[in-house]
Amino acid sequence: MRADINIIYEDKDILVCQKPAGLATQSARVSTPDLVSELKNYLAEKNETYLAVVHRLDQPVEGLLVFAKNKAAAKNLSEQLKQSEFGKVYYAVAFNQPQVQEGMLEDYMIKEGARAKIVTADTPGAKKAVLHYKLIAMKQGRALYEVRLETGRFHQIRAQMAHAGMPLLGDKKYADAAINLYSEAHEIKNVALCAFKLKLVHPGTGEEMLFVSKPAGEVFRDFKKE
Repeated sequence: MRADINIIYEDKDILVCQKPAGLATQSARVSTPDLVSELKNYLAEKNETYLAVVHRLDQPVEGLLVFAKNKAAAKNLSEQLKQSEFGKVYYAVAFNQPQVQEGMLEDYMIKEGARAKIVTADTPGAKKAVLHYKLIAMKQGRALYEVRLETGRFHQIRAQMAHAGMPLLGDKKYADAAINLYSEAHEIKNVALCAFKLKLVHPGTGEEMLFVSKPAGEVFRDFKKE
């Protein structure tokens, strides 16, 4: 298994790991590496065959993911996700001078191909998207935010933050040309977004579990205290 895939926790029901930025969670292309294939190869070495995807992270995003190791766990975790009972918290880095240091973004979104679009509430197929953000630190014009999701829409954080004037560094899909030029000049190749905290109820024991990881990307390490 790749050295940059860090398994945080594992038992007979679940596996929690940190996905590196740049690696797809699951790919339909046989020749394209992905996290699921890496984990299945790892489990095969232990004569374990079952692994179910519960949720995903975009390929250029890093962070914590939980996988189910049996059908009962998969059903339980999927229900938790459906009921928005997962506690998912992210770090995001934008290049801006925020006027508001803490707030809530509430929009309506649709998916158009490989992109998310902010639309009006009466747009056919529109779904409500809500997130909360808080400024954690500023350094050389870069703003580090903590972002907590209430809903789990496609590209939600990336699209909502950009729409609100806080486009994420390294986000070629939603950031404007100036931000993309800045990111390229500073060699920021992946989206400055990390799912660093994950809370769930263990599907077997009923115990509430909290997992926390440290972002690996250079753009996050810039905010470490000297």
